[in-house]
Amino acid sequence: MSALDKLRERMDRLGERLKRGRLRPLSPAYDATLAFLFTVPQRTAAAPHVRGPLSVKRYMSVAIVAALPCLAAGVYFFGWRVLAMTVVTYAAGLSVEWLFAMFRREEINEGFFVTGILYPLILPPTLPLWMVAVGIIFGVVIGKELFGGTGRNPFNPALVGRCFLLIAYPTAASAAWLAPPAGWLGRLGSWSADAITTATPLVSAKSGTYASLFSLLAGDVSGSAGETCRVLIILGGLLLLVTGVGSWRTVLSSLGSFAVLLFVLAAAAPAKFAHAGSGAAETVLWHLLAGGLLFGVLFMATDPVTSPFSKAGKWGYGIIIGVSTVLIRHLTGYVEGVMFAILLGNIAAPILDELATRAHLRRIRDEG
Repeated sequence: MSALDKLRERMDRLGERLKRGRLRPLSPAYDATLAFLFTVPQRTAAAPHVRGPLSVKRYMSVAIVAALPCLAAGVYFFGWRVLAMTVVTYAAGLSVEWLFAMFRREEINEGFFVTGILYPLILPPTLPLWMVAVGIIFGVVIGKELFGGTGRNPFNPALVGRCFLLIAYPTAASAAWLAPPAGWLGRLGSWSADAITTATPLVSAKSGTYASLFSLLAGDVSGSAGETCRVLIILGGLLLLVTGVGSWRTVLSSLGSFAVLLFVLAAAAPAKFAHAGSGAAETVLWHLLAGGLLFGVLFMATDPVTSPFSKAGKWGYGIIIGVSTVLIRHLTGYVEGVMFAILLGNIAAPILDELATRAHLRRIRDEG
């Protein structure tokens, strides 16, 4: 028996004693920690054994690994306060999960570990820590637990929390953006930045000032804590796609529909949709890299719980996200529309699956 197996056995025995003692309410959190560090304790003693390519633990592990470079970039560009935002997110969110687990007498589902790392990355790096806590508590309670917990939530809880902050605290959640760091060490030597605010690339574009494509790729722009360095976002997204954790159909249909619609609009009405001095193709490329589009599509839209499970549904889901993002960015008062577009896609996901299932059954019946 390996040392890890012995350690697991000791921790299992400790967990059993915990369930029988005065600290029994802490057992759901303890079990969730074991599931995160090791594997599920249930094992089949005899055949048949069923192996699947995807599990909650595997999805969680790959998603966290893919997001870690974005978290590191957030700390580099905006200071160690981004890490504090992550700690507050886990503390507040896991506390809510623990309370609901005790009420339902269930174990804490380790799926929150993914939500906990993605949520602070879509927030302004200057957001007060108490707002970070309020947002994730709202997102977990309203967007997840009231629907029955992990696997039953129709909305991405991180996006629900972000949407709540934008509505409840619009100034803090949409206007306090930090300027990019000047030195090559970034802000690694500071807790956070001074009160130096600047407009995001999408806000500046409204006045005719456009960040360079290199700045967008390298992260030398303002924005949410984890959405600025597009190179790392793309690398993390590729990991999700290669491992099968993220759906390439969702990504392709989202970005493809966004690019096609914006290209048509920019070509048909360049004065309204195209950048000054740029053609339709250059405008499309710039908008693909600007804002939170890449991060939202690669890390949020591909959530297997809130997105359709059918192949046809994923195509329709992505088209809704891509089209909605273009329309919100250019025809409303919001400069960024990815968050609302994904939530709209979450709303449509069940009906898309139902339509796809009915069409598939009708095709089988006709062929039979």
